[in-house]
Parts: sequence; C-alpha cells; structure tokens
Amino acid sequence: MLNKKQKFGKKSESLAASYLKKQGYKILELNYRSMLGEIDIIAKDKNTIVFVEVKARSSNLYGNPKYAVTPKKQKKISMVALYYLKTTNQNKISARFDVISISPFNQNSDIELIKNAFELAYG
Repeated sequence: MLNKKQKFGKKSESLAASYLKKQGYKILELNYRSMLGEIDIIAKDKNTIVFVEVKARSSNLYGNPKYAVTPKKQKKISMVALYYLKTTNQNKISARFDVISISPFNQNSDIELIKNAFELAYG
C-alpha cells in the first residue's frame, strides 16, 4: 500500500506523462528502475530519448519545485540514463534531460516543462 507521499508522487507523474503526450512525446517508461536508481519518465521526442525528472509541490511554501533538481540529483539521473542507454543498446541515439515542475499541485496546477534542463553530469 502506498503512503501519502508515494500517492502524491504517482499522481504528479501521471499528470506529467499526460502533459508530455499532449506535447507530442511518446512515453517509453514510467518509473524506470535499475540498481543505480530511478528515472520518473523516459520518453521519445521525435528522434531524441528524453529522461524526465518530475518535481511537484502541494504549495509554494518551499519555492518552485524545479530547484529541487540539485547537482547531486542530476548526477544520479545521468548515471541511470547512461545505464538505460547501454542496456537497451541505444548508445548512438540523441538524448537529453528535461524537468517537469508542477506547483502548486491542485485543481489549477502550473506545469512547466524545462527542456534541456541540465547536461550529462558525472564524475
């Protein structure tokens, strides 16, 4: 059974996936998990694989959720993305990292898609 935080996360990711579909993305994976970590959404935008991090807040008390994608989080997502590309034999394909920010999460949520939100972070 999911706790309140997990339910909130699932709703946020579902809203983000619907938004991406409306933008023309094809959803390939939701909550992709590997031994290295997790990526919220893996999608295809034309000929580019897109690794999407979803950040949502129920209020603006702590600021815009997009700022929660820290350099540490970027490194983690990058490692999982490289693993995904390697294990799916897609090493030569174009890829990028997008962030979807949802705030506040309610009836009138503001959804912001930040394309190319960060570069591959490793090392």
